[in-house]
Amino acid sequence: MSLISSAALAPFSVLYGAVTRTRHALYQSGLLPVHDVGAPVISVGNITAGGTGKTPLVAWLARAAAAEGRRVCVLSRGYKRADPGRRVLVSDGKQLLAGAREGGDEPRLLAENLLGAAAIVSDADRVAAAVWARQHLGSDLFILDDGFQHFRIQRDLNIVVLDATDPWGGGRFLPRGRLRESPSGLRRADCIVMTRAELTADLAKLRDSVRRQSGNRPVLTAHTRTSRLRPLCPTPPPPDVIEHAKPTGPFAAFCALGNPQAFFAHSRQDQFPLALTRAFPDHHAYTQHDIDALAAEAARNGAQALLTTAKDAVKLGELNFALPCFVLEIELTFDDEATMRELLRAVLAS
Repeated sequence: MSLISSAALAPFSVLYGAVTRTRHALYQSGLLPVHDVGAPVISVGNITAGGTGKTPLVAWLARAAAAEGRRVCVLSRGYKRADPGRRVLVSDGKQLLAGAREGGDEPRLLAENLLGAAAIVSDADRVAAAVWARQHLGSDLFILDDGFQHFRIQRDLNIVVLDATDPWGGGRFLPRGRLRESPSGLRRADCIVMTRAELTADLAKLRDSVRRQSGNRPVLTAHTRTSRLRPLCPTPPPPDVIEHAKPTGPFAAFCALGNPQAFFAHSRQDQFPLALTRAFPDHHAYTQHDIDALAAEAARNGAQALLTTAKDAVKLGELNFALPCFVLEIELTFDDEATMRELLRAVLAS
């Protein structure tokens, strides 16, 4: 962003910060109601806009809670879906019921990853969605996706995710920067999870800074690990087919994420040679023209195949590719998994 553009956005950033503080104060004072939805709620959110690694953490928590016998439901607003005012059951936990266009890309990805473990509901009114899920799905534990600034629902565990490669969003509020609220808001959290720890040079210094900002809340660190590389297709193939089809590159990596550079850095760190990188706007709805232009540019730069993320893959199944396209799937590993499990079990026992 140029200095002129940044300066022009400054008044809007000031206004955004003021509105955020006022809204929080109204909930804190009781002038706006906070609802108990009749079951434990775990919120996973952030203080910056997009790209912090919330989705893998939501998936980890859902699987862990399901393993303890809970009927888990993930509540999402389904950002940038076709009809944001409509409630969409993306998955009932047993089968996939809506695509990325109807339910949102992140809810669809969670639905695919959590079959047998959790239901996924996209609804702007997450209080009403929780009541509905209690009645119709028998849900007895909710995970509030992107919920740190969603004050309408009472929560039992408030987790904030910070991207270790860009924890403070440029230090400015939206739209000038990427901050949704001041770092002092971390004091509302029960714990902070720093993701992409493998991509930062001075993790100890950052951990100390987060502890100061949060009033000494517990700080856990998580690493992003490649779980597998698979060909893009509507139904993921079995492991033997994946291994047989595995390319050597070079690749043209593309994504539509809040922090695309983290995906590119992770790919390079995992020894995927990149001939080209292309970042689309976060939650971008791909067209055939996008893919044709990308494939042509990739070929000109010597790429033998395309590389993308699982979040992008849920929006690409109906498009045609002139080059092979592969999906890099990831998962989180914690430096202190025992602490995260203790926090979860305390919620389950409440």
